[in-house]
Amino acid sequence: MSKGFASNYRIILLATAVIGCFCGLGVRLVFLHVIDRDALVEVVARARRQIIPETARRGDILDARGNILATSRSVIVLGVDPQSLRPEDEKKWPELAALISMPLPELRRIFTTKTRPAAPVEDRAKAETAASTSEIKAFALPLLNAGLSIAQAVPPKTETQEDSDTQVDETVDANGERPIRWAKLNESVSESTYSRIDALGIKGVYGSRVYRRTYPHNSLAAHVVGYVNKAGDPAAGIERYADFYLRGRDGWREGERDGKGREVAQFRTRVVPPSDGFSVVLSIDAAVQHIVEEELALIAKTFQPEKATIIVSDPQTGFILALGNYPSFDLNEYNKIPKDRQYVMRNIAVTDMYEPGSTFKIVAASGALNDGLVGPASLFDCSLDFVEYAGRPRSMPRDDHPSHDPLSVADIIKHSSNRGAAQLAMRLGSQKFYDYARAFGFGSRTEFPIGGEHGLESPGMIASPAKWDGLTITRMPMGHAVAATPLQMHTAMTVIASGGLLLRPQVIKQIRDSQGEAVYRYGAISKQRVISEATAQIVGKMLMGVVAPDGPAKEIAIPNYQVAGKTGTTQKIVGGKYSTRQHVASFVGFFPASRPQVAISVIVDDADAHAPNGVAYGRTVAAPSFKRIGEQLIQYLDIKPVYAEAGGSNVVMGGARR
Repeated sequence: MSKGFASNYRIILLATAVIGCFCGLGVRLVFLHVIDRDALVEVVARARRQIIPETARRGDILDARGNILATSRSVIVLGVDPQSLRPEDEKKWPELAALISMPLPELRRIFTTKTRPAAPVEDRAKAETAASTSEIKAFALPLLNAGLSIAQAVPPKTETQEDSDTQVDETVDANGERPIRWAKLNESVSESTYSRIDALGIKGVYGSRVYRRTYPHNSLAAHVVGYVNKAGDPAAGIERYADFYLRGRDGWREGERDGKGREVAQFRTRVVPPSDGFSVVLSIDAAVQHIVEEELALIAKTFQPEKATIIVSDPQTGFILALGNYPSFDLNEYNKIPKDRQYVMRNIAVTDMYEPGSTFKIVAASGALNDGLVGPASLFDCSLDFVEYAGRPRSMPRDDHPSHDPLSVADIIKHSSNRGAAQLAMRLGSQKFYDYARAFGFGSRTEFPIGGEHGLESPGMIASPAKWDGLTITRMPMGHAVAATPLQMHTAMTVIASGGLLLRPQVIKQIRDSQGEAVYRYGAISKQRVISEATAQIVGKMLMGVVAPDGPAKEIAIPNYQVAGKTGTTQKIVGGKYSTRQHVASFVGFFPASRPQVAISVIVDDADAHAPNGVAYGRTVAAPSFKRIGEQLIQYLDIKPVYAEAGGSNVVMGGARR
């Protein structure tokens, strides 16, 4: 009888082999599922898990009438994974290059560069260290709050800080090279263009949607609006000051990807939707701002000054309707400004100081009237070369139009008498005069939200009486020995227009949520009462006298409108002494004088070379701009004339040299 085809030996050998395989498999399974389980699960999870950030849309900046001054538009950052490219798609490369306006040789270079040399260990460590702080702040911290680890949160590493447009694997191949997994092709592809690119079907070319800041009006209100830089950081203006409201909160989603790197939506474990930023509504009126910037352009063309500032505000609330500086810049091209011209980005209205000159005379006149020391008709001898004060004679400043007849307080303002202003300050006394100057806002920041470096404005300069020399009491009342910003001087004049209140200049009116609903409204803020309402009315009437039919600047009057204001012509300090060839010309005023609706300041620095007769007087350089702006605002804001009680339509406008 046959024993079969296999001997017992073979059967035992085969059985042993099978049992050994099963034992080996069992041992392996024990290692996989018990001993090495945690480490292997972490590897798999790391390979499959992905954190996909979702960028929040930054809120808009709007003007008072809802016009968009700054907005965020959706664009596509287009890139390529060179490892995924297919040879059959090469014929589509020319069309892609044309769509993104890239030379075909450059596109081909990016597509065919598939690796990068492995960076030295110490260089790699430096690059990773330099990148870690910004990466964690921008990306990881929101995820840490949600319970994820930093290893999960940090995005793919870049080759170096300078080569951030390329992402590479850390794995080094046999040739010491690292494969490039992503290379940037274009950082601002429009949605419509991306649809055409996607239709080409080039494998490995893909994009991610981001938001880019854009400024539809280019340079309009550039120093107020500010800008967001290429890194996404707010750098100036409202963009910086109101960033807390504007920036929103980025979202993210956690899920898994398949072997081809595609998201598997059904395995999403956490989803945090982005919260879009709030919109900020300014008191700036784009139309008024345009009028101001057109006037600045005319000043620049006519007089070629070193710089100039124009401010327009509502004197009853302190809200700024327009603020413009010359020179200025295009917000969309801030990064193209050469280093030697970056001064054009400075908001000189709040950072630069100048001696205000005769516009400062409102302080001495207002203080003396408010304390009842004088009345509008009180007379002063302004022909004196010396006046005794505090027990010794004081040298009086020169008057450009000296008078041998006594001048009333009203005439001192009307004819801008330096000697008269000095005697008014002496009547007050050094400390009281200084206190009034501080009450008008000089020597203190206005608290305007948009400043210069680090968001701060200049406080100006005014020394306390303990630091005065023997001439300060006679020079400071005429606007010398004191320094102010254009906005400080503008705010001081609005004390007269507001009925005696020092109002905080403001530029933000509303904060709106992403649905357009107002969540906060700003109102007028009165910092303090400086003078009584009655005194403010008296000073306002005196400021009307300079361009009365018998005034020294009658040609600046706006027909059928009461206008109050004051000019200043200040010699600049050059080389430690006052220059006779360089001046700051200014006009600061408001109208209608008996019911003020708009205040305007015009300050022009160093326009002498192209000014009439080679001297930039406030009356000839700055005041005409006030008139042109005022006439346009009458039409745009529908400002009604206010007639005198006598029934006439006499209308006057203030202003005089020094």
